[in-house]
Amino acid sequence: MQWAFDVARIALTLPFMIYASASDYKNREVSNSVWILFAPPAFALTFMELFLFNTSEFVSYGLSFGLTVVFALVLFYAGGFGGADAKALMCLALALPFYPENLLVPLSGEVSPISKVFFPLAIFSNSVVLAVVPVLWIVLRNALWHSKTSRNLFEGDQRFESLGKRLLVMITGYKVPISKLKEKWHVYPLEDIEETPEKGVKRKLIVLPKDEGRPAIVGRLDKAITAGAIEDGVWASPGLPMLVLITVGLVVALFFGDIIWLFVNSLFG
Repeated sequence: MQWAFDVARIALTLPFMIYASASDYKNREVSNSVWILFAPPAFALTFMELFLFNTSEFVSYGLSFGLTVVFALVLFYAGGFGGADAKALMCLALALPFYPENLLVPLSGEVSPISKVFFPLAIFSNSVVLAVVPVLWIVLRNALWHSKTSRNLFEGDQRFESLGKRLLVMITGYKVPISKLKEKWHVYPLEDIEETPEKGVKRKLIVLPKDEGRPAIVGRLDKAITAGAIEDGVWASPGLPMLVLITVGLVVALFFGDIIWLFVNSLFG
C-alpha cells in the first residue's frame, strides 16, 4: 500500500504547482494562500507514509527539507529567484523529498543518487536546464529585430560596455517600445540613462533588474525618447516565470529523470 501514498502526494502536488505556474505566468505573482493550503497536507502525507512504512527515513526527510530551505533562501536573498519560487521548493521538499520509487520508474531507467535523497534539487536542476529554451527564443527574437530594423542591438555608449555584460543582456532580454515598459509592470528595463555635461545622454546596461527604482528608470527612458535624445526601443527583460520551469522540471524529473545526472553519467559512466 505504500505506493498509494506516492500517488496521493503526486496527485496533491501537480495541481498546486500547475495552478501556481499559471498564476505566475499571468500575473507574475502567486498568492501565499496557495502554499498555506499546499504545505500541511504535503507534510501530513509524507509523515504518515514514513511513520507506517519506514521510520528510519525521518532523519533523511528532515535533512532533505532543511537543505532545501537553506538552498531556497540563499537563492532568494542572492536575487536568483522570487519568493514564490522559494516557497514552491520548500513545499516540494515537504511533499516529495525523495523520488517516489515505490510507484514510478523514470523513462531513462535510472533514478539518480541525488533524486534518491534530495529530489527537490533534481527538480531545480532540471528547471535550470529547461531555461535554455526561452534563452534560445530570446536570442532568435533579437536576431529578427536586428534584421527587421537594421539598427544595432547596442547603441550609443552601450557599445563600449564589457562583452560579458552585453552577452548577458542579449540572452536575457530584447528590445521593446517604451510603451510596453510603461504598460507591463513585470517587464524590467535592462538599460538606464544618465545625463553628463560632456556627453549629454549616456546609455548604460543593467544586468540585474530589480523592482526598486524601476518607475524612475522607466521615467528617465520615456523622457529621453520623448525629447528625441534616444530612439524608441530599449532593452528589457520579460521576467522569466521560473515557477513554470520548476513545474516542468518536476514533471520531467518524475517521468524522465534527472537531466544533468543522465548527461554526466553518459559521459563518465
